[in-house]
Amino acid sequence: MVPVTDSGVPSVDPIMARLVRTWISLLILQSFLVAIAFGSEEVEEFSEALLLKPLPDRKVLAHFHFENRAPPSNSHGRHHHLFPKAISQLVQKFRVKEMELSFTQGRWNHEHWGGFDPLSSMNAKPVGVELWAVFDVPQSEVDASWKNLTNALSGLFCASINFLESSTSYAAPTWGFGPNSDKLRYGSLPREAVCTENLTPWLKLLPCRDKDGLSALMNRPSVYRAFYHSQRLHLSTVESGEEGLGSGILLEQTLTVVLQPDTISVEANIQPSWSISSLFGRKVVGRCVLAKSSNVYLHMDGLSGHELKSVDTELEAQKLWNNADFELSLTPDRILREINSFLLVFDIEKSSDSEPFDLGLTWKLPAKWSCQQAPLHASRFLMGSGNERGAIAILLKATESLENLSGRDLTNGCCTVKVNIFQIFPWYIKVYYHSLQIFVDQEQKTVIEVVKKINVSPSTDKMSSGMMEMMLELPCEVKSAAISIEYDKGFLHIDEYPPDANQGFDIPSALISFPDHHASLDFKEEVTKSPFLSKFKEKSLVRSYTEVLLAPLTTPDFSMPYNVITITCTVFALYFGSLLNVLRRRIGEEERFLKSQGKKKGGLKQLLSRLIAKIRGRPVEAPSSSTESHEARSSVFSSKLLFKIILVAGAAAAWQYFSTDK
Repeated sequence: MVPVTDSGVPSVDPIMARLVRTWISLLILQSFLVAIAFGSEEVEEFSEALLLKPLPDRKVLAHFHFENRAPPSNSHGRHHHLFPKAISQLVQKFRVKEMELSFTQGRWNHEHWGGFDPLSSMNAKPVGVELWAVFDVPQSEVDASWKNLTNALSGLFCASINFLESSTSYAAPTWGFGPNSDKLRYGSLPREAVCTENLTPWLKLLPCRDKDGLSALMNRPSVYRAFYHSQRLHLSTVESGEEGLGSGILLEQTLTVVLQPDTISVEANIQPSWSISSLFGRKVVGRCVLAKSSNVYLHMDGLSGHELKSVDTELEAQKLWNNADFELSLTPDRILREINSFLLVFDIEKSSDSEPFDLGLTWKLPAKWSCQQAPLHASRFLMGSGNERGAIAILLKATESLENLSGRDLTNGCCTVKVNIFQIFPWYIKVYYHSLQIFVDQEQKTVIEVVKKINVSPSTDKMSSGMMEMMLELPCEVKSAAISIEYDKGFLHIDEYPPDANQGFDIPSALISFPDHHASLDFKEEVTKSPFLSKFKEKSLVRSYTEVLLAPLTTPDFSMPYNVITITCTVFALYFGSLLNVLRRRIGEEERFLKSQGKKKGGLKQLLSRLIAKIRGRPVEAPSSSTESHEARSSVFSSKLLFKIILVAGAAAAWQYFSTDK
């Protein structure tokens, strides 16, 4: 018999309950040991890092880097412990092979912040929203997958990315953008405003969000008061190579901000001192418990060349944190040496609420240095006047680092530098590609002499945008090069104008890349264990973006529809008001009312007149005059009423005749 309690519920033997709990614990332990023994390489990993770098123009660069890896899984999918489920669903549903999405406000200053390093090559993005993706689907399904992806990302990041679904907003580059693929789609929204509504969904993809770890430093006022801030999301699939297993996913999330320290130095030549708490208003109180590695890096680039050469041993390198030029508030745990710079590594493992991590840099002596530049500095501008036609020009100026760069191409015994130019033109900018002109050192050259490769896709009115991919070969001793191309401005329908049409229309930034030049940080120490440093050690293509152009188009007077609506409503109000007044008035009742009033007042007047006549001895007069005057007034009133009716009817007939389309 089963024992029963007083309430009638069967009781459970305590020994049996302990056996069940022990059995469940053994199963969990066994599954955990099996996962460790056979799937140690199939564990999701998450790492976080923060790079701080003083800049020559008295600003500080802060670069947050978060990396999340999802191992390959079977075709039926799997449950993710750290990897965001929303990103995994995007990759699986839309067959995304590689994708990058960036939200940027401000323009990267290549002259003072660098242009020939991995950080600027990968994170210097154009203003607004930039999205590109490579799909693993048949060629006929690429456009449909792109449209679905833009709508999904628009809802995920609370942005207007769905505007890129139109064929007039994206292009299909083949080689000028970077990844060589016929299944690549690229789109840009230069006017998209970036705010906290975009940063909050981005932070929700992190395992610890912004509650713990380095992401807790992302104070909204500190981030959005920066001169430049760009949040980037890059994902790529990793093939497993085994049958029955799907692809793994690598997700990189970066946030790059350029801040101005609040501290003001006594001497004007001394760089301002700063700390993490002064830059972000917060301190690091610990790492994210789910992160495999969590470090803070301080990059000292191009400072005091004599000191960099004198550091040969580890003991001398440890003295770098307290020297004659600057002083650090904390001792670095490790120092990595590069050709022209040092990277100081700080581990935040020991930081807590009682002992927060607050790295500070105090300058002692004036210091001047410069960042390494790209071979050519690019800028773009508009030429011409009026709202009918104009020209787009790109100016390339040689930098001081052009002579010291090694990525040169010796063609026919001549030293040349290759430059790729990628541009997208909206459909209302009708470009005449035959008008292309090239000037090298202020001397006009033929297209055949300079352009070695070109791909042109003309635009179609209200159907697709135009695209131009071009490769130039310039001599290494070039000082400047200019490219100009003419265009006509189209006309838009009234429904196609934005709310602020008088501001102008944006032309997306042009991408300038150098295929023979790659940037990387070559550390002498082994850094393969750090995902952040391994990423910077990889060679990345040197490239930069030009300015966003603002082209004024012929804009109609949007106040005219308001004026037409106003006068039309006024005429209709007068017409219907007069018509209703005429139809609702009752002529017969008004006449009877006037007659009755006349009779009441007339009897009293006749009585008084008779009394006065008898007193004076005069004969009584007949009341014929009052009756005649009343009849006269009645006839006049009837004629005026008839005239009003005829006038209103004539106006209605004229309005109906002229307003009807013939």
